[in-house]
Amino acid sequence: MGVTRSDLFTQEQNEFATLAKAFAHPARVAILQYLLASNKCINGDLVSELGLAQATISQHLKELKNAGLIQGNIEGVSMSYCINPEKWESVQKLFNGMFDKIQACEPGDCC
Repeated sequence: MGVTRSDLFTQEQNEFATLAKAFAHPARVAILQYLLASNKCINGDLVSELGLAQATISQHLKELKNAGLIQGNIEGVSMSYCINPEKWESVQKLFNGMFDKIQACEPGDCC
């Protein structure tokens, strides 16, 4: 596999790709939806909620945290995770900025 030439792209394009990768697995989407719905920090709830192994969930949490979408706090021997509200707002603006650029074409002008 070749090396990604991220230097060829803008910072915004690279950030968008990193975030899209974080959203690219249904387990990570489910984790985000659960965190958003619970609106609080969680720790052990995800194993019983999603039915995935703890190691699998930990790997997905790591990806989400690396993308900045969630944040975690150490509580004793466990970690608690919640949505990173500042990052979530910037992600919304980034994605909306892309989606808002679509322009409807006239009938017959679209491919």
